[in-house]
Amino acid sequence: MDFPLTIEPVMLKYLVHFIIGIAFGAALEMSGFAISTRLAGQFYFKDQTVLKVMFGAVVTAMVLIFWFVAMGWLDYERIWVNPTYLWPGIVGGLIMGVGFIIGGFCPGTSFVSAATGKLDGLWFALGVVGGVLLFGETEPLFHTWWYSSYYGRLTLFEVFGTSYGVMVAIVVIMALLMFWGADYLERKVGGYTTGWTRPAKWGFGLLALAALALPLFGEPSVDELWARVAPEMEPKLQAREVYIHPGELMEARYDERFRTVVLDVRSEADYNLFHLRWAHRAEMDDLPAWARRIKKDPRLTVVVLVSNDDQAATEAWKTLVALGVPNVYILDGGINHWLDYFAKDDPRIHPLSLTGGAASERLRWDFDYALGETSPAADPVPDWGWHEELLEEFQPKIKLELPAGPSGGGCG
Repeated sequence: MDFPLTIEPVMLKYLVHFIIGIAFGAALEMSGFAISTRLAGQFYFKDQTVLKVMFGAVVTAMVLIFWFVAMGWLDYERIWVNPTYLWPGIVGGLIMGVGFIIGGFCPGTSFVSAATGKLDGLWFALGVVGGVLLFGETEPLFHTWWYSSYYGRLTLFEVFGTSYGVMVAIVVIMALLMFWGADYLERKVGGYTTGWTRPAKWGFGLLALAALALPLFGEPSVDELWARVAPEMEPKLQAREVYIHPGELMEARYDERFRTVVLDVRSEADYNLFHLRWAHRAEMDDLPAWARRIKKDPRLTVVVLVSNDDQAATEAWKTLVALGVPNVYILDGGINHWLDYFAKDDPRIHPLSLTGGAASERLRWDFDYALGETSPAADPVPDWGWHEELLEEFQPKIKLELPAGPSGGGCG
């Protein structure tokens, strides 16, 4: 007998969101977040429930997430991290903080309070809705500033240049000290007489142990990250689905749907002899920094890796793909193949006949002197007549992939 009800994937997603929202609201209500005087007590150092609950949830989730990452169960690059707009974020935080002190609620807790029938929570929630509508109508007046000071996906371990394991340990230690200070304030200012319960002590102890063990366990290397995605990506390499023809690179160069970033992973000597005018030289050790930079940029980006042939570029491709960079491709045949088409326009470039074994990753061209990007072949333009000739010889392979991750975020 067939089950009479089927749930579409989109409806299932909404159902999951609904259940999580109900559970989150219930947790806030049980923590006392529906009572404005309790929330406002945070700012008078009388009741530190807000700090304990919210910061406790944050550090617990943080420890679990990064242990899952370290164990290979979770891909951190696919976790949405709200982008940082520094000055708008600071001003918005100050406005919300003032509203929190005056009204006793933040947006999320006001709806929890309203759901329990409290009038102050209802009025605050109505104010939130009105503020959202007002912001939507006036945002064009300050649109440029609102999207200023953009830092993309910015995390503490990137800011301080350390591993995520070390940063997790530091944040958890800081949290425990803050919990101790909050407990002290509640006793001195709020008149509380109870301290940490035994379950709380065990919980904090296990949390600290897990956090301190994380740096010792270490984070996955690029090779380990590649091993996780290799079953999906290796067939693309074998079928040469990610190797693009010089003609397609030229088309990408002039395609306004996306920006094209060309990374040249050859030696400095070969790069100085000849390189594409819009190419950036990148050592293999520089690729993680390039990956972070590309992923922070809000523009849709296609990355093309270049070497003399394409073996070194293939290894660089594996690194960027393992680090979660979308839309990464390889120039098929590398600079050698590029010059097959464009060297004829520069009499200073001559073909070489390489003998005595494979010519892998060797330049098959001789130069009268180091040309760098001064050769016409470094930046051919469409009116040279190359366009039709190249269009006849390749099938487009670039398929744009939007960065993974949902949008949005907010206050609890």
